[in-house]
Amino acid sequence: MKQPEASAPSLAYANPAPLEYADPGTIAYAHPAVAIVSPHFCSPQPVDLAIVRKVLTITDGNFVVSDINGNIIFKVKGARLSLRDHRILLDTAGYPIITLRKKYISAHERWQVFRGDSTETRDLIFSAKRSSMFQFKTKLDIFLANNIAEKAPDFRIKGSWFERSCVIYGGNSSTIVAQMHKKRTVQSVLFGKDNFMVTVYPGIDYAFIIALIVILDEINEN
Repeated sequence: MKQPEASAPSLAYANPAPLEYADPGTIAYAHPAVAIVSPHFCSPQPVDLAIVRKVLTITDGNFVVSDINGNIIFKVKGARLSLRDHRILLDTAGYPIITLRKKYISAHERWQVFRGDSTETRDLIFSAKRSSMFQFKTKLDIFLANNIAEKAPDFRIKGSWFERSCVIYGGNSSTIVAQMHKKRTVQSVLFGKDNFMVTVYPGIDYAFIIALIVILDEINEN
């Protein structure tokens, strides 16, 4: 398979071949990268992403993710014959990076995320759920697949989806790994007033962060 050229120089982003999305083996907690989906989505610099949310489309997906220069990085589409329980994160070539699926029997609206287009347990990467059933502000707990006991989350999300203002933390610490905000720069205004920005800090897997934002949207829309 021919290697596509990099589509977003500002991210040092290369669109890798499907085999390069394979399980890296162990999660890299050590500096400089936290590769949940793939080390290909970890940058040594902060990454600002613009998310365009298309509310009225189903076949073309409801999210398009671009860098601040307008280069498309990801698209999120619904699976065929599926509306709000199944989402697929695609790269610029249309290859499925991860599949997001809602778990039907779940008191806390749990979503599971798998590699590629799989929904098999062996391909589970992580899951996310509300930290409690009743909330005034959004709080999600994220558990990696190897955190079977789930006594403590590997990541947390806190904030207000209505205000498009959320922070993603590492575990139960105060360490911020990414933030979603409505900061209106010259670049973000070009994407429209209803769209928002996500800042992913150095070494953090930005495909993982986008997956969390999609789950956050799905849970709050419900």
